Parts: sequence; structure tokens; C-alpha cells
Amino acid sequence: MLSDRLGDAHGDDKDLRSSIRLLGSILTKVLAAQAKPEVANAVAQLQRKFASLIREGSANRRRQFIEILEGLDAEEIGEVVRVFNGYFSLINIAEESHNLNLRRQNQTGRYWPGSFHDTLIKLRDSGVSADKLQILLDEMLYLPVMTAHPTEAKRRTVKSALRNVFLSQETLDDPRLRSQQRGEALDKLQAQIQLLLKTDEVRARKLGVADEIDAGLFYFSLSLFQATTLVYRNLQRSLSDVFGADVASQIRIPSFLRFGSWIGGDRDGNPNVKPETTELALRMQAQTIMQEYLARLDQLRGQLSHSYGLCELATEFIDSLHADRTMLGSAVTDLEKPYLQEPYRHKLILMKYRMQCTLQRVQQQLQGKPEQANRHAYASVAEFLLDLRLIDVSLRGHGDANIAELELADLIRLADVFDFHLMQLDVRQESTRHSEAVAEILAAALNIDYLALDEAQRITLLAEAIAAPGGLMFDAAALTPANRETLELFTVMAKMRREIGPNCFGKYVISMTHSASHILEVLLLAAQAGLVGRIGGHWHCHIGVSPLFETIDDLNRISEVLTQLFDTDCYRELLRVSDDRQEIMLGYSDSCKDGGILASAWGLSRAQREIIAISERYGLKCRLFHGRGGTVGRGGGPTHEAILAQPPDTVRGQIKFTEQGEVLFYRYNNMETAVYELTMGVTGLLKASVSLVQAIPADRAEDLAVMDELARIGEQSYRDLTERTPGFLDYFYEATPVGEIGGLNIGSRPSHRKKLDRSKNSVRAIAWVFAWAQSRQTFPAWYGIGFSLASWCAGKPERLETLRRMYNDWPFFRNLLSNAQMALSKSDMNIAREYAQLCADPETGKRVYNLIAGEHQRCVEWILEITNADRLLAENPALAASLQRRDAYLGPLNYLQVFLIRRLREINTENAAESPWMKPLLRSINAIAAGMRNTG
Repeated sequence: MLSDRLGDAHGDDKDLRSSIRLLGSILTKVLAAQAKPEVANAVAQLQRKFASLIREGSANRRRQFIEILEGLDAEEIGEVVRVFNGYFSLINIAEESHNLNLRRQNQTGRYWPGSFHDTLIKLRDSGVSADKLQILLDEMLYLPVMTAHPTEAKRRTVKSALRNVFLSQETLDDPRLRSQQRGEALDKLQAQIQLLLKTDEVRARKLGVADEIDAGLFYFSLSLFQATTLVYRNLQRSLSDVFGADVASQIRIPSFLRFGSWIGGDRDGNPNVKPETTELALRMQAQTIMQEYLARLDQLRGQLSHSYGLCELATEFIDSLHADRTMLGSAVTDLEKPYLQEPYRHKLILMKYRMQCTLQRVQQQLQGKPEQANRHAYASVAEFLLDLRLIDVSLRGHGDANIAELELADLIRLADVFDFHLMQLDVRQESTRHSEAVAEILAAALNIDYLALDEAQRITLLAEAIAAPGGLMFDAAALTPANRETLELFTVMAKMRREIGPNCFGKYVISMTHSASHILEVLLLAAQAGLVGRIGGHWHCHIGVSPLFETIDDLNRISEVLTQLFDTDCYRELLRVSDDRQEIMLGYSDSCKDGGILASAWGLSRAQREIIAISERYGLKCRLFHGRGGTVGRGGGPTHEAILAQPPDTVRGQIKFTEQGEVLFYRYNNMETAVYELTMGVTGLLKASVSLVQAIPADRAEDLAVMDELARIGEQSYRDLTERTPGFLDYFYEATPVGEIGGLNIGSRPSHRKKLDRSKNSVRAIAWVFAWAQSRQTFPAWYGIGFSLASWCAGKPERLETLRRMYNDWPFFRNLLSNAQMALSKSDMNIAREYAQLCADPETGKRVYNLIAGEHQRCVEWILEITNADRLLAENPALAASLQRRDAYLGPLNYLQVFLIRRLREINTENAAESPWMKPLLRSINAIAAGMRNTG
């Protein structure tokens, strides 16, 4: 069982082994008491037989293993899978708790690598003075963006159950526990594990967009509100430690950490996201942050018990209190009675009343009731902040600065970070939707055939139309339903800016941006709602557009598109009134699916250099928005290292990136982990932005030339497999569970852009990566690397030394091969062969499998040569041990999954959902995702 088999992985820490054994023994105890004997027996047999299969690899051992599977019915297999899933959940909890304990123990001296303390010392020692650090901080923006991409296989109920297990397990680490208390804690832990095993991990219904919005908001009250305040506090403390208290007191820490969201705003390929969905998302966000403000006002009221006569209040504070009483009048007479002798409590109860009025206005809209004007509500977060700062100034004025630095300082920081909208909501739509709407509008208003125009003619026409006073004259009701909906969104954006606040929206992201006219089309549509225009010779712009470049061809056209865009006078004027800053989004997922990891990673790196160079030429600032997924095949990997691997002098203080699904869970389901993840991201940003205050070395020209060659060879190899290998797409649909993944109900978004279109272009990058990962063929993250390295070095052994130097000296190349090692380690070609045998045509299965397996072997051999290592992940033994711990359980699950897919496909596909084999198959998908710690 778990306690017997998971304790000797190479690189393990004895405390971690002890924790895993404890959790494993409790799980074994629960199974003995709760599970059917045949299920517990099957689990034990499968583990033993699989170990023999791995050890000997004989056909006889494989047959014995399959015979056990064939002796189980669908219900028994489902229960076996749930047990394995429980193992993975407990391993994950043990590892997270262990990592937290290590960081707690290291909070002495220079703290842990990547901490604020460690980073500030390195910056100071490199010549970054306090003055230079202030310049850095003033330019900083760290902006993670939550997306609704369906990559989280866990139900929220399961996530809560896992958190309860985590908290119960953490209690056992308290050295102050006595024997009786420890026994009680163990009993509670066993009860939590027992509850976890009795909680169904498979959703009974498909998630709606409202569910996705709620799932994203869940993390704020769980961890992010507290984690955000702690990140700022930890930075302030580290500044004092490194630069001294006097110097640190002169350094102003702006609110550089903010959050964004796509949930309810991203309609690209998701017909379920409507204009009213965007309204719902912003109102739910507003409700969440206002409820937090109310809770913290109550905490402050419990703390600030100062009495009249015992402190000298600031005049501005007294005037504010009197003004509030006059404005609110009889509405607060009963509320204020208990606090008439306590000025701060008096002020805070009035503030609470005003915040309740503000929240009530939002909730009326959520309930579909007409909004009722309430002059007692806060008109903006600025009014709320003014009240908080009046209290702060008054406290400091009578010697209570130390009290002001407690909960009040946290609430001021939260209000400055989260406003009344919590997260800035980005809107995203695909470019052709705008082109179609613009074409119909221009035909109706001006009788112009827009689609017949060339690019230059389109740009000229759009620039003139954007500036037209009052917009174009046409009957919106006569538009097609799709175009009417596209236009209506801009009306909603104007409305919500008035209702929630002018900063509630982030950017309007245009996916599949191929030309400059695609950006101008959005601005023309925005102009019809008054968001953009020119009045009395003065331009105004209340919407920011972020073009998304996501295919290899798009990345190669960036220079052409941006040059045309920035040469357009009206667009430059709109940028001028928008702080001369352009945001540009780069798509990691689709570029990787399109041309492979080498072409994608290098194309993105080159694109960033081009973008910054073009922006500089036009005197513009530029923020890059990285569309990263959770897996390496979708641009994932550790955030700190990913930021440091960006091209020199391209980050410049600001970074924005997507986070989704299982990434949100693993980073934010526990508060201390959230603090760590946010800190690592911010310190990576600080280090990568040092070019703002001092010169940094450029990348070597010869290294860039090498990568040009490697990327070209790697892309050719990847396209040979995915586009030019006969039967490849049949292999994808038959040798993976991609067709069954939709049954997990993990998102509102379809897995394909177009129904019944089985092409590579149609399948979503998430489904693409998820399916390959399930079948242990994670090739999107490494295919082509081995072939390109071998081809480039062929007959020229001295080139190997060049690659070794690049690995040692160049963060980009090191990060590329490090991430590839992780993905290669998650692949298992022996298991992949089992999936290949699911192909209807055995020859197709063999042909495609052999190509993938051959490249896997080639990748491993060349990466080990370059890194001078004897095994993958030799430089990251903790990760290697983590993956090794899972191998004994992932293998049997994969064999189970292949068995279930075969059984399911033997029946009529129209009735697959009703098959007794479907639910255990969905459980296996969940379990494998938990074991590999990623989906898409």
C-alpha cells in the first residue's frame, strides 16, 4: 500500500517520507474499515503485478496484469480508481506541507532562494541603490489573470475536502501537541480522509459560466486577500532588513500586485458567454470585494476603541465624522448610539453602513431588480479610501502609528489593489467576429463593401469612421443576431464602467489578430458606444485593445502589423490619451500546437524583442501579456524561472500572464503557498526588470543564430509528424481519451472551435495537451528538440560544446531544456504503446507511436549529453523524487484507462454516456490528472 511503497524515492527527505507513510497508513486503515474487501484486494494485486511488469517487462507479466483487470466489473474498477486518486491527493498534500515547512525553517539569514530578502540583497550587491529600487518599484506591475479555460478536473467540493485534510495534517506538525492532543488530531485526520474518499470527484452536470466565475472568486476569501496583504508586508520588512529602517521608511511601495480575469469576459469560441454574462461577472466580483471590506471594517471596529478625551483627533477626521452624520441623518441614529464616546468606532460604523448601501446596489442588480439610487452609498473606491486615510492620519497624529500599521494598513492596501471591481475583467473575441460586424454596419450606414477592400483601404476608412462625431447612423436592431450581440457588448462595457467604476475592465483582447485593421475594427465598434471618439478636436479613449498573436505565422508578422498600426494617426492619438502604453498578448498554447515547442518558444522570444524595438522606435511603452497554460506544452512551468528566461530588457517592470484551472488550485488553495507563489513571481519580475536602472548584457548574437537554426529544424520535424504523417489525426482521436474528456464537465467552453471538425486547427490547445498527457505521450512539450539537436550537431562534434555553454550561460536555453526534462519525465513510452494499440488500424498505431517513441529517446539522449547528467532532472532531485513517487500508481491507472476505453468503444457510441464503463473512465481521467499534477 501507499505507506509501504512510497518512501524510498531518490532525493526524498526523511520528514517527507515519514509524512507520506503516515497518510498512507491512515488511508490503508480507512480502506480496511470502509472499502469492499475485493476492492482493497484488487488495489494490492494491481500494485504487485504492475511492479513485476515493470521489473521484468515480459508478455507473461503483462497478461497476468490484464487478467486482473478483466476480472473486475465496472463498479469495482471505479472504486479502485478512486483509491488511486486518493493516494495522489495525499501525496500532493504531503509534498506541499513539506515544502511549506522547509520555507518556514529557512526564514533565517538570507531566507529561501527567491524570497524578498534574498532578492533585495542580490540587487543591492549588484549596485541597485534605494533610489534605483524606487524607480523599479514605481514601474512595476505584476498581473496574474484568471481564465476559465477548462483545465481543472477537481470539483470545488473535492478541493474543500482536500484543504481540510491539509489543515488537519498541518496540525500534526505542531511540536506543542501532547499525546492526547496528537491522538485527537490523528482521529480528525482519519475522518477527513474518510470524507474525501466518500466525496464523488466526477461532476454530475456541466459547468456553466456562472459556476466558473464563482470558482475563480473562491480563491480570494480562501487565500488571496490575506496573501496579498502579507506579500506587501513581507516586502516592507525585507526592505528594512536589507537597506535599514531609516532608508526603508523613505521607499514607497506602490500597489504593483493586481489581479485580472477572463472569466465571464472571454467569449472566443464560447457561445455561452453573452453580454449579460459579462455584467454578471463584474457584479459578482464587486459583491465579493465589498463583502470583504465589510468584514474588515468590523475587525477594525473591534480594534480601534479610542475614547474622546484620551486622544487628540485630527481636525479633518472630526469634520468628516460630522459631515457623515449630517448626510446620513436619521438612517444611522440607532446604529451610532453605542459608539458616541468612541470616535473611530463611530466613524467605522457609519462607513460600514455606507458600504452596505454600496453592496446592496450591486445585489439588487444581481437579483434582476431595478437599481434604486442611494446617495448614502460610496460613489467610488476613492471616497472609501479617503475615509480610511483620514483615520490613518488621525491615529498617527496622536502617537498611534504602530496601531495604524496593523489591520488599517492592510485594508487601505486591499482597497488600493482591488478597488470595487476586485479584478480587471478582460474581454476577448475572435477577429472575424469584429470584421463581420463592421462589414454589416458599414454596408448599412455608408453602403460600402468593406470586405472587398484591401488592408490599406480598410485602415483609411476605419480611421475616418472612428473619428465620426456621434458614431455611424444605422439601425442596430436590423443587424444579424451575431453582429448585434458583438455590438451590444460595447454598450455593456460603457454601462458597467459607469456602474462599477472606470477601471473595471482591463483590455479588449483580439484573438487571431492577423492585421492592423483588426485592432481598428474593435475601436470602430467601441466608438458606437461612446467609448472612443473625438469631440471638439479632443480625442478620448476608454478602452484598451490588446492584439493576440498566437500562431507561428502571426508571430512572424508582428513587425508588419504593428508598424502599420502605429503609423495610423488616429490610433497614435488614441494611444496618446492612454498614457502611450500598448499591451500586446502572445499565445503560447496555439503557437506550440501549431509549430511545436522549439518554433513556439523561439518565435515568442524573437517576437518580444521585435515588439520592444518597434515600441521604442515610436516612443511607446509596451506591456507584454503572456498567454501561458499550466503545462509545458502550453507555455507553463515555474513562473520565477519563466520570467527570468525572457529576453534581456523586454520585461521592463511589467508582466501580465494567464493562470487557469489546476494552476490556480495548486498555487492558491492554501494561503502560505499563495504567498510563496506570488512572492516568487514578484521577485522574478524585480530581477528581470533591473535593466530599467542599470545596463545588462545582451544575449550573444551567435546563440541567437543557433536558436534560429534549431527552431527551423524542430518546426519541420514537428510538422512532419502532425501534418504530414498519414493517419496522425486518427491516432490522436483513437490513441488518447480526447473524445471522452468532454464527459468530465470541467468547463463551459467546447473542446473544438468548430463542431465535427477533427483538424489540428480546430481542436483547442487545452484538449490537445490534456489528451496527450493522459496517454503519457506529452510530446507537444518536447517533440522536435531531439531531432533538431542531433541534426545541428551531425558531423560537427564541436557544436555539442556550444550547446553545453548555452545551457550553462543562457537562461532561455536552460529554461527550455529544464521544462523539456520535466515533460519527458512525465512521458512513458511503454504505457504509450498500450494506448497506440487502441487504434482501429494497427499499422497506423505502430507508425505514429514509433515516431513519437523514437523522438522521445532522441530527446533524452541529447539533453543528457548537453546537461552532462546521467538521468533526467538530476539538477532537481525534489521534482524527480515527486515524479518517481507517482510512477507506481500512475502505471496501473493508465492500464485501467486503456482497458476502460476499449470496453467503452466496443458499444454503440451513441449510448456511450449511459455505459457502465463511462463513469469509471471519467474517474481515471481525474485520477491521472491528479497524479501528473496537470491537465491542460
